[in-house]
Order: sequence, then C-alpha cells, then structure tokens
Amino acid sequence: MTDTVPLYAALGLTTDEYERIEKTLGREPSHTELAMFSVMWSEHCSYKSSRMYFRDLPTHAPWVVLGPGEGAGVVEVAPGVLVAFKMESHNHPSAVEPFQGAATGVGGIVRDILSLGARPIAVLDPLRFGPLTDDRNRYLFDGVVRGIASYGNSLGLPTVGGEAVFDPAYSGNPLVNAMCVGVFEDPEVLKGRPRGPGDLAVLIGSKTGRDGIGGASILASQEFEVGAENKRPSVQVGDPFTEKLLIEACLELKQKGLLAGMQDLGAAGVTCSLSETAASGGVGIDGDLDKVPLREADMGPWEIRMSESQERLLACVAPDRIDEVVRVCTKWGLDASVVARYTEGGRIVLKAHGLDVSDVPAQALADGPLYERPVVPADRSALHALDPLELAWPSAEEILMRLLASPSIASKEWVWRQYDHMVRLNSVVVPGADAAVLRVPESRRGEPGQPGIVLATDGPGRIGSLDPYIGGALAVCESARNVSCLGGRPLAITDCLNFGSPEKPEVMADFAATLRGIRDACVAFGIAVTGGNVSFYNESPTGAVHPTAVVGMLGAIDDVYAHRPVVAREGDVVVLLGETKPELGGSEALAVIHDTVAGRAPSLDLDREVALAQTLQSGVGSYAHDLSDGGLAVALAEMCIASGVGADVTLPAGVDPLWGLFGESTARAIVTCRPDEAPALGGVVLGTVGGSRLCVRDVLDVRVDDIARVYREAIPALMERR
Repeated sequence: MTDTVPLYAALGLTTDEYERIEKTLGREPSHTELAMFSVMWSEHCSYKSSRMYFRDLPTHAPWVVLGPGEGAGVVEVAPGVLVAFKMESHNHPSAVEPFQGAATGVGGIVRDILSLGARPIAVLDPLRFGPLTDDRNRYLFDGVVRGIASYGNSLGLPTVGGEAVFDPAYSGNPLVNAMCVGVFEDPEVLKGRPRGPGDLAVLIGSKTGRDGIGGASILASQEFEVGAENKRPSVQVGDPFTEKLLIEACLELKQKGLLAGMQDLGAAGVTCSLSETAASGGVGIDGDLDKVPLREADMGPWEIRMSESQERLLACVAPDRIDEVVRVCTKWGLDASVVARYTEGGRIVLKAHGLDVSDVPAQALADGPLYERPVVPADRSALHALDPLELAWPSAEEILMRLLASPSIASKEWVWRQYDHMVRLNSVVVPGADAAVLRVPESRRGEPGQPGIVLATDGPGRIGSLDPYIGGALAVCESARNVSCLGGRPLAITDCLNFGSPEKPEVMADFAATLRGIRDACVAFGIAVTGGNVSFYNESPTGAVHPTAVVGMLGAIDDVYAHRPVVAREGDVVVLLGETKPELGGSEALAVIHDTVAGRAPSLDLDREVALAQTLQSGVGSYAHDLSDGGLAVALAEMCIASGVGADVTLPAGVDPLWGLFGESTARAIVTCRPDEAPALGGVVLGTVGGSRLCVRDVLDVRVDDIARVYREAIPALMERR
C-alpha cells in the first residue's frame, strides 16, 4: 500500500469488495490478483450497478439468432442472411485523448463483430459534444472525427451514419459511441468459449504494451476531475493496418474450421478474455504470462494482465489444429501464441517467470458483485414549471434561420465528408438521410428483390433530462421512425446508455426509468434488444451529462433498391402524419432561442408511434422524413435543401405558428406523394412541392438557396474559428 491509500483502493476496489475477494480466496490476494479483480469488477466490465435492470428487456424474437451475452447480437434479416451488430462507448478515453480514444473505439467495436466470425461491413458514430463556441469542444470534436476517419478509412470500412449533437451538458464529458455491423459468410456463429478442457487459448494479433493499462477501471469507472488529461497513458493506441490483417486472418481461420471460439481483448485485456471464456465454458485456465508477446520486455505480470493494447483477439483452438492456426497467422504477419490451456476445475492459474502469480476462480472474476443502488427520483418541478409558450419569441423566419445555424441541426457534411462512406460499395443511401441503407455483400448490384439493411441511431438526451422514461422510449421510437422513413422494417436494437455516477440515487432513478422506456417501446414495436453497453460516471467538475440513451436500430428491407427516395419530387403534395400539440418543452427551439432545457417533455403515445411506422413502411407515397429536432419547420427546410426545390404550405386550422412549426410533438412525419395517394395516408395535406422558396402562408417565406447556405456553412464556420 501507499502511505495513505491501500493498494486495493488505489485500484478502484472498495473495502467491502476487497473483503469479498479475501473470503473467496481464503487468503490475501497478490498484486496481480488484485489487478485482475479491479478491472473485472469495475463498473465498465461487470455492470455491477446496472445488470439487474436488464432482466425485463425483450431479447427474443423469431429473427434473433444470438441475443445479449456475447460480443454482439445476431439477427436473420432475410432467409440465410445473418447480420451481427453492436454499440459500445469510448467516452472517457476520447475526452482525454480524442484522436486515439475515438480511433480505438472504432477498432474495439469492429473486433466485437469479428469475434463472432462475421465480416465487419460498416460503422456508425453517435457523438455528443459541448457547444462549438468553446475552444476545447472544437478540439475534442475535431480530434474525435479525425480519429474515427483515420481508423475507419485505413481499415477500409465505411462510416455510414450516426449523429453529432451539441449541448452544454456534454462540455466536460463528450459521448463517443460507436456501432459496427457485420455479415456472416457462412451460417456458423462463434461464441467466446472453448469446447472443453484441453483446448488452447491462443493470443492473435499485436504485441502487448503498456498502452491502455487501467483503461477500464481508471477511465471508464470513475468521474473526471481537473487534470484528467494526465491520464493519457491509460488511453489505448490504435493500429488499423494490423486490425485489417487481423480481420482477414480470423475469417480465414474460421473458414477453415480451425476455431472453437473467439473473444476480443478490449477492456481488461488478457484478464477479461481468459476469465470470461473460461467461465462461459465452465472450465479453468493453466496459463503462462511469459508466452504473451511483448513490445516492452520489462513489463510486470500485473501490467501484462491489465494491458488493453489494441488489435488482439483470443482464439480457442483444439490442440491438433494449433500448427495450422500459427501458419495462417504467420501468413498474415501476425503473432499467434499459446498463452494457456483450458483445464478442469474452474480456476485461473497463471505463471510468470516460473512462479505462480494468480490462482482464482474464473466464475468469481467473471460474475463480480451485484449492487442494488439507492433510487431516488430527481426533483424536476422547477424545470417543469417553465411554460415555453409564455416566453417572448422572435419571428418564425428568425427562429428557423437560427435553428438551421445550430450545430445540432445544421448539416453534418463537415463530419461525414472526412469518412469514406462508399468503400466496399455496399452503401445505397449515404450519410445525410434519415437512415443508412446497405445492401448485404451477397446481393447482386442493381437487381431487384435483393435484401438489404437499414440503420439508424438516435438518443434525445435533452428530453431524457426532463423525463428519462420518455427519453428512453423516444430513443427507440425516433430510430424506428428513421428506419421506417426509408422503407425499412425495424427488427432489433443495440444501445449505449450514458449516465452520471451510479453512486448518486438520482442517476440510478434516471437509469431505471430510461430502461423502462426502452423496454416498453421495444415491446410496442415487437423488436428485440440484442446487446449494448452501459457507460456510467459521465461527469466532470461542471456536472453530469443528460441521461442519454443512444439506440442503434437495425431494420430489414426486402428490396434494397426499392427504398424510399431521399429527395422530394416537384409537383407532389406534402402530407403531415400525426398529431401536432402545443408542446415546446425540451425543444431545440427553446435551447437555441432561450438557451435553456426546460418545460415538460413532449407527450408519448406508443400506439401512435407504431401506427406511424407501419404507415411509412406501407410504401404509399414517395419521400418521407420524420419530425423531431426543430419540428415541422426544420423538417420542411431539410426536405427543400436536400431536394433543391421549394414548397408552398399552409398550417392546419387552429394550429399556432409557434408550436405548429417548432414544437416537437412525437409520432409525426411528412410524406410527399401524388395528390391521388394522399387519402390513403390519412394525414393532413399541407401544400405542394415546387418553386425556389419555402413558404408557409402568412408565417414565413424564405429562399431555398438562403436556408441551404446557412445550413451547410454553420459547422465549417465554427470550426474555422481560432
């Protein structure tokens, strides 16, 4: 121990946890064993505060092949077409070192997909930052985007979607979530376990160094403090070119039938992969840390065990196949080292320099403690007391222009132009639309009747700050709307749950309410939760982030080339679907014009959300766009900008221009169609598509060229500030 802090406390363990370890072992743990428990029992790895809430989530559906518990979920999107997908967070590393933090976030989620034996085909990146008027926020935003671009582009993976949201709540703690999608080239889905005792644990990929030591326990399992930049040594360093070799080598190993199982070495490194594969297979480990290939020869056993060096996978291999495994890896220029043998007995026994350095039960490491944290709902009465309709508001034209210049709404072309979103040639709809549309690699380009997938991410943190239940439900509903607008059929979600400290009862109350919202929305839509990630301790000296549940939605489309158009057709009518209510609480307009997040969250009607999605999936009409941030006015403006054509519309009778244009009532979308198709949609005909101006009769009249310029130049202008 140090002079004042016991070693276990310095490693992030509580006194109760240390006493539990002593009781489990029947003795004092060694330094290496303490390090193992500290990372495996960290919040990031064990979900000790959150996993009790997952029991009620719907995880089964006829199309779900693999649900939670493995590296990713797997869904059958068409007969014989299996797709793996998963989302993870890399928030804390990205706040400390944005380029490497974001880059290794991409690398880690790609390996989660690869560990199942699927070929990664696309990445999405939901991001949250503080206002771009702040120098540090611009630095973080620029570094994160460059990190994602550098890793994805070098790897040859398209980044096809995501979000970039800006809010003061994320100033001290940006959210960098990454989602990856992969397809299986054969029907076998690998799991992270050996077939039984006698199998070998083979470390494949890069050598192990000191980068990333303590990344899970130090960065992702505690709040940030002043001086957090000094934790840069805990941030992993990525090498996408080695990862590309790793992908091809592992897929060849699988294709040749040489693998019993496989698992990524992400958080907690060798400790996590060995203990979890052993616990999952009901076996033990007899390992030798001297067999781990090192970049730095003087690394101690605890450093080897805790290192989170990137581009590594652990393969479970039968002894008679090891020579073939080594040959394949050597061909691809990768290390393949037998570091352990799976044994009877369920204990992880490790040696280093000829001495035993650990002898612990695998299940004890993998299970970790389970906490039922105190839950006390936050008092939001002061927030709810504000009535946005009673405030003074500028003209509709001014509100619209300021919204279009707001980075959360403005064009994200500055972001996605840095990504290669067309590599691999599977992208049918590129970034900028409601959702991404990809053909699966087996589809024949251009031929009708080829299945595809539709992908979207969403996470209304502002709404979650006013009502976490509605925020969680709307994360599902809005992503379902986005998928449905392109003609996709929502099937399953993965999620990234970003919250403050679980040790605060108000945070746990928000977390529990958010999970209930996600569950109820998924049940209403009949979709499954196949996996996800919890990121706690998203707090800085300025406070906690909004309760932000980010949902990644996977949808299927029977004919990938028959998706809805991404532009409106001149001469069509504009139909508003859904009910518009006098609601402005938590709206983007309130945040931009009055610099506040307050009022009551918009009302939620899950039956209406499902009905809207079904209408959008029916194929009636042409272009479709959901209404969310900025309301009807922004949706019309985005339609006009994307289509290069204007619109002439009239608000329905009895609808006030303020909340009618800028309110964010839920379960709404606009659809354009031929006049004779409008009755089948059942909405309100607002007007027609055409001309060079966006005109809302008696309310606003702006040139499309003017709103397009404001929309497209906002983020580049801010990023050029010095």
